[in-house]
Amino acid sequence: MDVSLKSLDRQVIVITGASSGIGLATAESAAMKGAKVVLAARNEESLKDIVHRIEAMGGEAMYVVADVANRDEVEAIATATIERFGRIDTWVNDAGVSIYGRLDEVSEDDSRRLFDTNFWGVVNGSLAALPHLKKEGGALINVGSEVSEAVVPLQGMYSASKHAVKGFTDAFRVEIEEVDKAPVSVTLIQPTAVDTPYPQHARNYMDREPKLPSPQIEPEEVAEAILDAAVNPTRDKRVGGMSKLNTTIAKIVPGLGDKMSAKQVDRQQYNEPPRNPQGTLYTAGDGGHTRGTGGPIDEE
Repeated sequence: MDVSLKSLDRQVIVITGASSGIGLATAESAAMKGAKVVLAARNEESLKDIVHRIEAMGGEAMYVVADVANRDEVEAIATATIERFGRIDTWVNDAGVSIYGRLDEVSEDDSRRLFDTNFWGVVNGSLAALPHLKKEGGALINVGSEVSEAVVPLQGMYSASKHAVKGFTDAFRVEIEEVDKAPVSVTLIQPTAVDTPYPQHARNYMDREPKLPSPQIEPEEVAEAILDAAVNPTRDKRVGGMSKLNTTIAKIVPGLGDKMSAKQVDRQQYNEPPRNPQGTLYTAGDGGHTRGTGGPIDEE
């Protein structure tokens, strides 16, 4: 079945992880393009401020406080959206968190919590959205990563979770699009490193403040890819030149990919002590920022 998606100015869009980074950039851009936007995250204060900001610029938005690891809370996002707007046209699963640390040092509890957010959060959102998207047609957009295919050391469990997101999304697409022939477009977005508060929100086992390696792209570039997939049925999209390069190398010459990945170990720290080693793995952090808030970038 050919999937027909509405223009953004006729859509109701739900975005998880909407209080910062890619999710926030996507929510603001969607609202400015005329979409009705539902923002979901754990930080109510930040969500409230963002909704007020969107409304002050003439947009229409609401928020729902939810931890995507909790299926009931994710279902409540869908329920609140239907009560307010009557439908869901696009659902974006963006919420995610990382852990900086060697795999043999990270605790099992922390690893399981990361999977609860990054993987089960996507599963919960996808299953909550599906019946609503099937009614009138729509788009399900899951935010993976270049490390859905490549990997990065010191973020091994994050890489594993994003591999799982890709596997789930690909299988979900086949069942919904190819088997059921449902009017739903299922998309995987795979950005390279993005300038967001991601490192500051991560659980950190290292003895230095974490950072993302350069080069980084802007969160608005990922938001643009997400919103394009909301109106144009898209199987998957790699965002940023390094995403295209790293995923291709990982697939075609994986041994070379391993050696290139190993070089990222020394490029993931600032030369300063950790500021907040616990990050936002278990509790909501400061929201409202699309870009990172780390220290000055070291010379590479």
